[in-house]
Amino acid sequence: MRIKALLSALLLSGTFSAPAQVVTLPLWPNGMPEAWAPGAETETMKPADKLVGGKSVSKITNIEKSTLALYQPEKKTGAAVVVFPGGGYRILAYDLEGTEVCQWLNAAGVACVLVKYRVPVKEHYPASTIDLEDAQKAVRMTRMHAKEWGIDPSRVGVLGFSAGGHLVAALSNHSDFKRQNEPAEETAVSAKPDFTVMIYPAYLTDETLKVIDEGVKPTSATPPTFLLQAEDDPVHEENVLVYFQALKEAKVKAELHVYAEGGHGYGSRADKLPIVKWPALVTTWMQTIGVLR
Repeated sequence: MRIKALLSALLLSGTFSAPAQVVTLPLWPNGMPEAWAPGAETETMKPADKLVGGKSVSKITNIEKSTLALYQPEKKTGAAVVVFPGGGYRILAYDLEGTEVCQWLNAAGVACVLVKYRVPVKEHYPASTIDLEDAQKAVRMTRMHAKEWGIDPSRVGVLGFSAGGHLVAALSNHSDFKRQNEPAEETAVSAKPDFTVMIYPAYLTDETLKVIDEGVKPTSATPPTFLLQAEDDPVHEENVLVYFQALKEAKVKAELHVYAEGGHGYGSRADKLPIVKWPALVTTWMQTIGVLR
């Protein structure tokens, strides 16, 4: 009972021990599916940048070679979440919306597969398919290694922040996208997530903020989805409101949380605002939909 109480306290406080990274793999070991040479990978964090939760934020760009990094929990539940940090498709907030998220997931007994997808891109899906290709590949590789990693291939979800939230929406609705000359052995493995978590997502509506963007429009096949955003988010809470309504119209199981305050880009770093306790909400939701048993 004391162990369960401690885990509950950690989930609510957002305080976790560092996860142990088990393995890092290239997403495209045989080369990218299209020409891609943005330059050397670079950390763009500057001393004058705004702190989040009293700490700086890693901001990496020029991701020439996409990778995934597996972080394993001490006690496995069989569930896994593939995580996509945000950054406007220009950078990746790799610690705030990546490694720190793996800490929470591992504390809940969930394997975390952290994706370093290609940025910067001039256009995201559907104008460009580079981002979607990386997302598909990451989910497929997770399922391909499921037995080796102690993962149930029927309990593989995705989680994205901001632009990463848009990316997991695109993946959730277009997991069957086929690129030119895609090998049959790749398409044989499903890229469709079993569930989707979107934290302060972006780019889900048109410029009016009233109509769902056609590139992420849900269907009855869209996986169960969790949405969270703040009313004062400069990216606009209409992203989750419009998307949630589209999910309901498609008869998709969905859960929506909108908080009064929080802004954008807070990750799970503890402060005085209730919204940063969202990991506990997601943990409960994963239990509700049967991912955590």
